[in-house]
Amino acid sequence: MSATPSSDDDLTAGIPPAGPAAESATGPATGPATGPATAGAEPLLVPLVADGSGLVAARNPWWLRALVIVFIAAAVSVIWYTNAFLSERFTETTRNRADVRLALYTGHIMSELQRTSVVPLLLARDPALITSLDTGDFSVTSQRLISAQGEIGAASIQLLDAAGRTVAATDRTQIGANHATLRHFVDALRSKETVFTLAESPSGGYEFSYSRAVLSDGQPAGVIVVGVELQKFERVWAGISEAVAVTDSENLVILTTQPRWRGQTLTEALAKRVPPSALERAFQATADWANAPPDAYVGGEAVMRTDARIPFHGWRIVSFTTYESIREQVNAVLALEIMGFAVLLALIFYLLSRRARSQSAMFRRESAELRQLNLRLQREIAEREKVQKDLAVAELTLEQSSKLAALGEMSAAVSHELNQPLAAMKTYLAGARLLLQRKRPDEAMSSFQRIDDLIERMGSITRQLKSYARKGGEAFEPVDVRACISSALSMMEPSLRTRAIRITRMMPRTPVMVLADRVRLEQVMINLLRNALDATKGVADPHVEILLTAGETATLAVRDNGHGIADLDNLFEPFYTTKGPGEGVGLGLAISSGIVKDLGGRLTARNAPGGGAVFEVQLPILAEKTQAAE
Repeated sequence: MSATPSSDDDLTAGIPPAGPAAESATGPATGPATGPATAGAEPLLVPLVADGSGLVAARNPWWLRALVIVFIAAAVSVIWYTNAFLSERFTETTRNRADVRLALYTGHIMSELQRTSVVPLLLARDPALITSLDTGDFSVTSQRLISAQGEIGAASIQLLDAAGRTVAATDRTQIGANHATLRHFVDALRSKETVFTLAESPSGGYEFSYSRAVLSDGQPAGVIVVGVELQKFERVWAGISEAVAVTDSENLVILTTQPRWRGQTLTEALAKRVPPSALERAFQATADWANAPPDAYVGGEAVMRTDARIPFHGWRIVSFTTYESIREQVNAVLALEIMGFAVLLALIFYLLSRRARSQSAMFRRESAELRQLNLRLQREIAEREKVQKDLAVAELTLEQSSKLAALGEMSAAVSHELNQPLAAMKTYLAGARLLLQRKRPDEAMSSFQRIDDLIERMGSITRQLKSYARKGGEAFEPVDVRACISSALSMMEPSLRTRAIRITRMMPRTPVMVLADRVRLEQVMINLLRNALDATKGVADPHVEILLTAGETATLAVRDNGHGIADLDNLFEPFYTTKGPGEGVGLGLAISSGIVKDLGGRLTARNAPGGGAVFEVQLPILAEKTQAAE
């Protein structure tokens, strides 16, 4: 790092106060420009805050900062109020305009319906049509209907005979069609008055028609059907920006500028929306938060809903106007306000920058003292680097000491693990000598065989003790935990015979297979049994329980009725022991815990509610698929 600043702008990082205050802060023995620096000097930047002058005084006063904050808050409040007020005003204006448009649309629809409703009455009384129905001569009837359509402006005209068959029509392709079961034919014959019919068309829309029975001598000779051209209003409405829909008395959409709405209720039509993208949802959430909630959504866009009643069969007309025009007007005003506030804020910052420049000039005058302080800082850094080098040497010494401690720990572990087989060998040798003296060589050979097994085990232990320093796993194989328990009890048999102790075993009848190193797993069990035997010394009725269960894991619990465990936190730490001098070095549980972890399990300990201690070993069960793979 550099002790001298590269430019005047860097001087603000640690400028001390000038004048007598600086001398009193740094000490009377050394001035701002001379005097040696000492390793125990106080931090150089403390005086910058202590005396309330210098850098602290160069900052903007609190009232000026508060004034800027109040100005920004006032600007936000004004913009917020303006947005709410103008949005409400422009929304009301837009709603009134929508009401006027709906009134015009309603008038156009009623005018078309009323004009067309008179046509069936006139044609039903036409003598030429009545004569054609009586005589069955329709050669010129269609031409007559075409002429009437041109004069009246109806959408279509059809003449049906008494059987419901089209005998004449303005659309000659309809001649011969059968309408006997359709509503406009059936209702016209029943009422004998002009009836209005709304029916679905094959193209997916709706057809509107007036029909009336044609009477001859007081009897119905046929039916005249006049179509109402209401679809033309959809084409007219499609030229405007808003969505319009006409619903019948059952709230079904029959006319609309949105073709997908036809045949649905208005609620269903508005509920079906294309899922918006993440960006659209963000914009929508922002708009809903900043403005009043919209009446509905059309195509994912917020709209204003306006309703009006059509005085015809319970019809209603609904329009949905977007807020785009409203937002454009509001945003124009808000843009002017924001621009004005931005100009005022820029002016404030300009005045503040002039003050900052004057403060910078003061900082430059104090740069000489800062350079002197930087020299002192360099000397202090050099001394600290020397201390760090000394610390590195101490760390190397500590590392060597740790290696020696690990070597001592390993030698203690070897002694601890070999003492058990040696003790068993001594017992077996004494037994073999006694058997030989009694001329029982066959039984003595059994003891020698066990001594040979113990020698083999001592060789395995010396090979496996390396696992305390590094993890193993190269000798793992499927192992039955029940067999390991039996082997460990056999290994502990000489020690068990010297004491009157009751041992209870509870194990499943089926094998409990785990993936482990058999020798190391037996080593763990022997250590747990050895601790249980030591814990029950001095107990009136010593008892050790060995419980093996198999579920998601293989759990081996060893419980004794001894004095329990006083310090559970340090139980598995190396060299921690509650035994007396010469009885143990405190490595058994530490080694056992390391072995269980290497096997992928967990070794835990707790005090039993009724007294004594419980040690649990949990190991992963070897599944059938894993055994097959092995």
